[in-house]
Amino acid sequence: MNEKVKTSIRNLLNLFHLDLTRNLKYDRLTKSIIAKTVRPDTTCVDIGAHKGEILDLFLKYAPLGKHYAFEPIPVLYENLVKKYAHVAAIYPYALSDRGGESSFQFVRNAPAYSGILKRKYDIKKPDILEIKVQLKTLDSLISGKTKVGLIKIDVEGGEFPVLKGAKNLLFRDKPYIIFESGIGGSEFYGTVPEELYDFMTLEIGLEISLLSSWLNHQKPFSQSQFCECFHTNSEYYFLAHPAR
Repeated sequence: MNEKVKTSIRNLLNLFHLDLTRNLKYDRLTKSIIAKTVRPDTTCVDIGAHKGEILDLFLKYAPLGKHYAFEPIPVLYENLVKKYAHVAAIYPYALSDRGGESSFQFVRNAPAYSGILKRKYDIKKPDILEIKVQLKTLDSLISGKTKVGLIKIDVEGGEFPVLKGAKNLLFRDKPYIIFESGIGGSEFYGTVPEELYDFMTLEIGLEISLLSSWLNHQKPFSQSQFCECFHTNSEYYFLAHPAR
C-alpha cells in the first residue's frame, strides 16, 4: 500500500472519528488542537518532523507564520528540504539539552522508532544503523525576536531533554506543546515523571492535560495523575498549555 493511499485512509478514519488505534486517535486530536490554538500568523515548531505530516497542518492553519522543522535522519531531512524549504526552516539536527555530536539509532525498517538512544521497539528484529548527528538546543536556534505559539515533539523518548534545552523559550513564550512521554521510551533517557511535571508546571508555568481533556475543557493533571499515565502507559500523548 503506497503512502498516498495510507494517508487517504487515515484522513477518512479521522473524519469519522474511527479510532482503530491509539495513534489514530492521537492524530485526530492533534489536528483538532492545532486547528484551535494557532492563528494564521502563529510560529510553530515541529521536532521530529519525519515526513512532514504535522508541518502540513502548520502550513494549513498558520500560512503566514514562520515555521521550523527538525529531522536528523538524512533521507527524511533531504525529502523535507525538497518539499518545504521555500515555506519553512528545515534543520538536520537532533534537539536535546546540550550541543555537540552524538550517535543516533536509525531504525531502517521502522524509522518512526529512531532516536538518540536505543529503546524498546514494538517490532521484530529492528534493523538499526548507528549514524552520527549534530545535537543542538532549541534555545540556541530560535531567537527572542520570534514568539513561538505551538511546538510538537516526537523524538521517541528524548522529549524531556528537548524541553530542558528550550527552557528559556518555553518560559518566555508559554507555547502549547504536544509531546509524548511514557514507559517504553522515556525511561531510557532517565526521565522521571515527577521531575518532568514539576519542570513544566513550576519552572515553565504551564499545565499538562490529555489532548481530549483539554479539548473538552476538563481539569489539567495533578502530578500523581500524570505519573500514573506515565507508568501505566494508559496514555502517552499530552498537551502542555497555558492556564485557562
